[in-house]
Amino acid sequence: MKTTNTTIKNLPAEQRRAVTVEAVIELAAEKNPASITTAEIAERMQLTQGALFRHFPTKDALWQSVMEWVTAQLLGRIDKVITTTESPLEALELMFAAHIDFVAKHPGAPRMMFAELQRPDPTAAKAIAQTMLRHYSDRVGKLLAKGMGEGIIDPDLDVAAASVMFIGMVQGLVMQSMIAGDIAVMLGNAKPLFALYARGIKHINHEIQSHQ
Repeated sequence: MKTTNTTIKNLPAEQRRAVTVEAVIELAAEKNPASITTAEIAERMQLTQGALFRHFPTKDALWQSVMEWVTAQLLGRIDKVITTTESPLEALELMFAAHIDFVAKHPGAPRMMFAELQRPDPTAAKAIAQTMLRHYSDRVGKLLAKGMGEGIIDPDLDVAAASVMFIGMVQGLVMQSMIAGDIAVMLGNAKPLFALYARGIKHINHEIQSHQ
């Protein structure tokens, strides 16, 4: 993080909280989020733990803010791109690409998400992650339903299953890149994977007509 201790101290409280969240996301890209300590976060920011806790009374409160940031950033990007086209299939592709781009720029974000969802105990951060996934799935489902109504997508498509598959594609690509330790794995496979998905959900008659 390029922000210096002096710069952080001069920032308004809201911006200092935002910088802290970004520090956590950066650390999560480097190590298991569950093992990140407040001491490491403070060190990354060149602050004392006391200064850190003035903005976040507990680690759980900080993790909650991180999940709120991830939710706002990801869904904000998605909502922006899907309004740029009237085609539901193109909107799905743009949504998929926006999600992949977000992960490429913030690899710590999905690590934080996975870590929270795996926690056995209920937390505010986990609840936010679960709610975000529901909202994300709803957006996919609405686009699929719109495509079915327009005759572009198979009218017999199982929307719930197709929504799960859409999310699963992103999660699978993220996991593969984590295993390989190379974000390029995800970027290289994203486009052909979506093309395969699109081919599977398209209405066959519409596909034939479009090539006549």
